[in-house]
Amino acid sequence: MKRPTIADIARQAGVSKVAVSYALNGRPGVSDAKRALIKAIAEEIGWRPNSAARALNGARANSVGLTVCRPARILGVEPFYMELISGIEGELSARSYALMLQVVADPGQEMEVYRRWWGERRVDGAILVDLRFSDPRITELEDLGLPAVVVGHPSEAGSLVPVWSDDTAAVREAVEYLVALGHRRIARVAGLPELVHTVLRDQAFIAACEDLGLTAYTITHTDYTGEEGARATRRLVSSPSRPTAIVYDNDIMAVAGLSVAQEMRLDVPGDLSVVAWDDSPLSQVVRPALTALTRDIPSYGAQAARTLLALIAGEEAEAFEDEAARLVPRGSTAPPPAG
Repeated sequence: MKRPTIADIARQAGVSKVAVSYALNGRPGVSDAKRALIKAIAEEIGWRPNSAARALNGARANSVGLTVCRPARILGVEPFYMELISGIEGELSARSYALMLQVVADPGQEMEVYRRWWGERRVDGAILVDLRFSDPRITELEDLGLPAVVVGHPSEAGSLVPVWSDDTAAVREAVEYLVALGHRRIARVAGLPELVHTVLRDQAFIAACEDLGLTAYTITHTDYTGEEGARATRRLVSSPSRPTAIVYDNDIMAVAGLSVAQEMRLDVPGDLSVVAWDDSPLSQVVRPALTALTRDIPSYGAQAARTLLALIAGEEAEAFEDEAARLVPRGSTAPPPAG
């Protein structure tokens, strides 16, 4: 479809293009009534600033968009997103591309942002994170025709190109390691239950525990924050069947869990073993240093950016499976206490 232009608005309003420009840019020279009419017509036909100029010369925005549906305060302390963004930025800047980042309150707002960015020609493509089952963002991005890459499992990516890694293998490695140490009561402090990767990790954890003959395992879902991680840890270690090992879905929660254990006079790893998912410097500067499932997150982000830039250039781009996270044992894990 031909994108709406200032000329279209002028024709419907019965005024000159100059008058439309004055009205839409808040400049004097048109009456209040005429200004309101022009803005109403612009809204009705879906006009966006700069769309005409960009459409005429075929210019690219030289930027890509990323929206994150998380509280803004979390991004300041969540190493995963900072490392992912650093990888994306490193690849984009080398190609003279910019990253447009916006934090939103709910998934519906994400699509409002993408529609606005695409309509105003502010971005040439998008990176989608926090994939959900039957995610409506997938079909909406497909309908928009906006080049997009999904950082997530291909089973829910639709026709969009996914960049992903196999969490199942990493979860099993962690459980097998803890069982080999002698642990029989293992807990998982997970992230948001509506996310695809959370469910896949849950399923892998349950399967690994059952395959290894464990019956005393639990899963607690949180919002990834340190506060929720600490709260979940207090509940777990205060229960009569206290776990001897806990696997956390990110290092923020793992560090919070470590603090709770120390607060409750539990020795780590003597009384409680702790494993963190992802392996930022945060996992390594605490004492004891955290056993972690480590992966190269900046490289992950760079691959997503490279894939998207190929799509924008009209090239063929295939799904990319990154290396699975691998376990790095450190001082936070040991055999469980006797008895």
